Amino acid sequence: MSSPADHKPAPRIGLALGGGGPLGGIYEIGALRALDEALDGLDFNNIDVYVGVNGGSFVAANLANQMTTAQLCRIFVRNEAEVHPFHPEVFYRPAFREIGSRLLAIPGLVSTAVSRFVNNPYDQSLLEAMTILAQAAPAGLFDNEGLHEYLKRAFTMLGRTNDFRQLKRSLYIVAADVESTEAVCFGAPGFDHVPISKAIQASTASPGLYVPVEIDGRYYVDGTLRKGLHASVAFEDGADLVFAVNPQVPIDASAAVRAGSMKPGELTRSGMPNLLSQTFRTMVYSRMQSGIAQYARDYPDKDILLFEPTRDDAKLFFSNVFSFQSRRMVCEHAYQMTRRDLLNRADQLEPKLSRYGIKLRRDRLEDEQRTISTSLYGEMLPLYVAKGRKKKSEKGRLAVGLDNVSHLFSKAQ
Repeated sequence: MSSPADHKPAPRIGLALGGGGPLGGIYEIGALRALDEALDGLDFNNIDVYVGVNGGSFVAANLANQMTTAQLCRIFVRNEAEVHPFHPEVFYRPAFREIGSRLLAIPGLVSTAVSRFVNNPYDQSLLEAMTILAQAAPAGLFDNEGLHEYLKRAFTMLGRTNDFRQLKRSLYIVAADVESTEAVCFGAPGFDHVPISKAIQASTASPGLYVPVEIDGRYYVDGTLRKGLHASVAFEDGADLVFAVNPQVPIDASAAVRAGSMKPGELTRSGMPNLLSQTFRTMVYSRMQSGIAQYARDYPDKDILLFEPTRDDAKLFFSNVFSFQSRRMVCEHAYQMTRRDLLNRADQLEPKLSRYGIKLRRDRLEDEQRTISTSLYGEMLPLYVAKGRKKKSEKGRLAVGLDNVSHLFSKAQ
């Protein structure tokens, strides 16, 4: 007679991917490739629940749509896709319609400002009245409709879907409602009718950079406004173990200077975009650390394994998503950094992973010659060799057959 323990359900695995924009997504692809190779018993295309925010939503949706980590590397890092090739420029198309409508509003705003000053000259100065012109500033500089269009095409190809309800596993994409400030999980009941590509467009719409995305009469922006990681969504869906990748960490300039990856004062001299990036990363990272601590209290019987960059690495912080070489560097860097992290934590991770039927491949982690290129193409060499041998064998049998035919003809003569 079977005991209740024999009917214990298999543990559920979750994956939570953080933000960081296009380069954050590239970092996650490299980190996931390293995890994919090093963890036996874990299939990243068959995880029970996927959660993504900002750049992580892009990666999570592709994994849920049965795109392997190797394919992600080839398409989005190396641009080897023959169908629908990916170009980072789709993230940065100027919001011409938004900018144009704001420019057209300027005459009316000036008229309103002058009218207010004339009617109440002692209430405010003309300069104060003209502050209404701030409304002419666009809600965002870029329109990531191009990303939505690209993903819509990619997810309607054979074997993939742009419908949350048709996926084999749970996928949640997190965005923030501009007006209510609440986090919304596209893919959850009530929000699963929204196309996956549209949900990703909303989740990646960083405020100020992108125009908010309208969905069903509401406006949405980047979900990292609420949290850097939304691993709790995976836990609430029943995940027992969650693998989390957070690419968005602030640079520790002092540590980077000591590590030799940047010069003293370089961050301050690098201009406003990098200073704003540092400020935003700091806020997100602080909230994420608080969230990780809260998970331990709220889900004491569950596990989360977090992987993220070290804070002394200026190469990642100053990387340029438009640079093909930079994308390769970030992906390779994430790959090697994650491999080192796994090896350094191997003694701690192995007993935890074994409870979920996952084995850590130390032999692969200890291979110092291993790179993304060797992992992608080195494993294909035996196939090419086998095919070559097969062709050679077939040629040999053909040659023997021809020799036999020739011999028969010579005897007949």
